[in-house]
Amino acid sequence: MNNHLWDKIFLTLLTIGGLNWGLVGLFQFDLVAWLFGGAESILSRAVYVLVAFSAVWCATLLFRLGDGVDSEEVRSLT
Repeated sequence: MNNHLWDKIFLTLLTIGGLNWGLVGLFQFDLVAWLFGGAESILSRAVYVLVAFSAVWCATLLFRLGDGVDSEEVRSLT
């Protein structure tokens, strides 16, 4: 599977995680826990792990985008 597709998937998951943390910070409301039956449920924990993995994956974008990537490739990520 193409890395660009993975980049988009993980950026989407990271955005969902960021929005969830924003809700927690502003309103003390954990949307993921609410949707999946509490913070301790296996589904909530799976989402949290996927978001964490997404953050690690997206951190590699910082290094990949600086290594001779042309502007056309960067535009295809957005």
